[in-house]
Amino acid sequence: MSQNTNHLVPPAVVRGALDEAIRERRYEGYPLATGDPELLDLVARDFGLGGARPFLTGGGTEALYMTARALLEPGDEVVASDPSYLIIHRFVELAGARTRNLDIYAPPFRLTAERILEAIGPRTKMILLIDPLNPLGSGYPRDEVRAIAEVAHDHHLTLLNDVTYRDFSDGHALAAEFAPEETLTVWSVSKNCGLAGLRVGGLIARPDLLAKVSRFNTNDLGVNILAQVAARAALRTKLSWIGEVVRQTRANGERIREVVNGVAGMSLPVFPSRANMMVIDLGATGISPEAVQEEMLHAHGVFVRAGNYLSPMHGSRFVRVSFSNPPADIDRFARAFPATIDALRTQPLAARTP
Repeated sequence: MSQNTNHLVPPAVVRGALDEAIRERRYEGYPLATGDPELLDLVARDFGLGGARPFLTGGGTEALYMTARALLEPGDEVVASDPSYLIIHRFVELAGARTRNLDIYAPPFRLTAERILEAIGPRTKMILLIDPLNPLGSGYPRDEVRAIAEVAHDHHLTLLNDVTYRDFSDGHALAAEFAPEETLTVWSVSKNCGLAGLRVGGLIARPDLLAKVSRFNTNDLGVNILAQVAARAALRTKLSWIGEVVRQTRANGERIREVVNGVAGMSLPVFPSRANMMVIDLGATGISPEAVQEEMLHAHGVFVRAGNYLSPMHGSRFVRVSFSNPPADIDRFARAFPATIDALRTQPLAARTP
C-alpha cells in the first residue's frame, strides 16, 4: 500500500495476450520503434484530443524526464507545488532549472490559477499540473483546469499535465482541451491498468511540441514489446472492468477513513481522494511518519510511505497510503494501523520522532 499500484484489474485481461506473445517468442526481436500502431490508436481514442499525437516511452517517468531535458534550460523556473511527486522536481533540477514550490497543504489542497499567476516571474517557463495529485489525492475542477490553461496560454508557458491517475477521478478534465498548443500530457498504464512493473507510458501533444521533446528519446529500438502487448490488451478492454476497479478503490478509501477516524489525533486532509491514494496527517500525535512506516512494515508487513518522500515542507506530518488493493489488504491495514499507533504512543518520545 505504498506505491499507488493497482492490484484490482482481473488477471485474465492481459494474461492471454502475454502468453500468446511468449509462445510466439516475440521477445526475440525488436519491436516497431515508433510503437505498436493499434496501441497508439487506443491511447489516442482513450484521450480524444484531436490534433494531438501520442508518443510511447518506457513508463510515464521517462516521458517526464524527456520533457524536462528538452524544454528547460539553466535558470528557468517551473511553477509547482509542495506536496508533489518530487521526482519531476529532480528532473527539473537536472536540466539546471528550479521549481517554485507553492505550499498547498491547506484548503483547497491544490494549485489555483490565481496563485500560479502571482508566482510567475521573468524566468518562468513551465507550469506543472499533476491531476489528480500524488500524494494528496486532490483533483482539479474543470473550471480550474480551464483557468490554469488560460494562464499558460496568455503567458506563453508550457503546461505539463501529468494525468497518471486520471481514470480514478470523476469528471476529469484535460488541460489540452483548453490550451492545446501549450499542453504536454503525460500518461501511463501503470496505475489504471495495473501494469506498473512493465513500464509503459508516454506523451500526447501537438506535433510541433512533441517533436521538441521526442528528439530526446533514448528508446530508439522501441519500448519493451511485452509491455506493449499487455497495454494494448488492457486498453482494448478497459471499459469492461475499470468501473469495478474504481468502485472497489472508493470502497477501500471509505474503509480506511473509518479506521483513521477511530484513532485519536489522526485526520485525512483530503477526502474523498480523486486518485487511489491519500495522506493521513499525524501532526497532532507527535509520532513521526518514519516511525509509523517502520513499525507497520516490520511488525505487520504493511508498507505505507512516509511523507518526506513527497514534501520537503510537510513530510514530517503525514504518511501516504494507497488502496487499489483487494479488500483483504485493507483488512490487514485496518488491524495494523491502530496497533502501530498504540505501540508508538507507549514508546519514549525519542523513539517515535526523527
